[in-house]
Amino acid sequence: MTETAVRAQKSTIVRMFSAPWPIRAAFGALEWVAPGVGARWAERIWFTLPRPSESRSNHPAHPGGTRFTTAVDGRAIVGEVWGDGPPVYLVHGWAGHRGQFGGFVAPLVARGLRVVAFDMPSHGDSAPGRFGPRSSTFPEFIAALAQVVGEFGRPHAIVAHSAGAVATAAALCDGVAADRVVLLAPMASARSYLHQFATALNLGDRTVTRLVTRVERRVGAPMRHFDIPELTHAVALPPALVIHDRTDRSVSVSDGAAVAAAWPGARLMVTTGLGHNRILRSPEVIAEAVDFVAI
Repeated sequence: MTETAVRAQKSTIVRMFSAPWPIRAAFGALEWVAPGVGARWAERIWFTLPRPSESRSNHPAHPGGTRFTTAVDGRAIVGEVWGDGPPVYLVHGWAGHRGQFGGFVAPLVARGLRVVAFDMPSHGDSAPGRFGPRSSTFPEFIAALAQVVGEFGRPHAIVAHSAGAVATAAALCDGVAADRVVLLAPMASARSYLHQFATALNLGDRTVTRLVTRVERRVGAPMRHFDIPELTHAVALPPALVIHDRTDRSVSVSDGAAVAAAWPGARLMVTTGLGHNRILRSPEVIAEAVDFVAI
């Protein structure tokens, strides 16, 4: 089911985002008559979280945790903590929530580690972010992680999923230190998502150029600041385990391969048949991650 190395593959069509044909047709027309209007509309979609299929409020990651609340810029960040010992932080991805990491808690606590899981701004039980409900940004993810680390101490390890991997890499470059990192189905960069996003919406070059300007203006940084392969050159990084599924239809396994290839000393594990979210519930993946973290 697994292998420890894989060649970087060409990106495949994945489904983190899709759009119906009337929207695609509208963006195709706007490319020719009003690309600025198209970029403004695309920006709103870019930063909007999908509606959850079920309520995620009060979904603890694991029974028995102690709930906590901290704040970033006066906005509540809600999480839970279990056990004692060096802290391990669980960082969910875009449209995720802390409850997705339930299977990691007991094995990590059993290895003498303290587990900290929390919801990002506009996710789960946490308060809306700066731009309101169902909207967030990478800088908000990074600030939330840094704030929680400030509350519970230097990470022994960080386990991050999907877009949470980008936030983790950026936080490491911003001064958060960790002994080990596990990246599950990592998105390689904001630009890797941009290509998929533009294809899904049928955005033309003129619209995309304007969209990038608007996105960078909102987050206050160029997109390259959220590019894991580029960030690996910025600072010395801890050992990393990258786990990605070859059937992931939200973030291509080629993203995980690119991250592992760029991250000094990283080990890549490739699974089959788990997809993007079930990878978080796989006993084999959990065991591999816990063994790597608990060394």
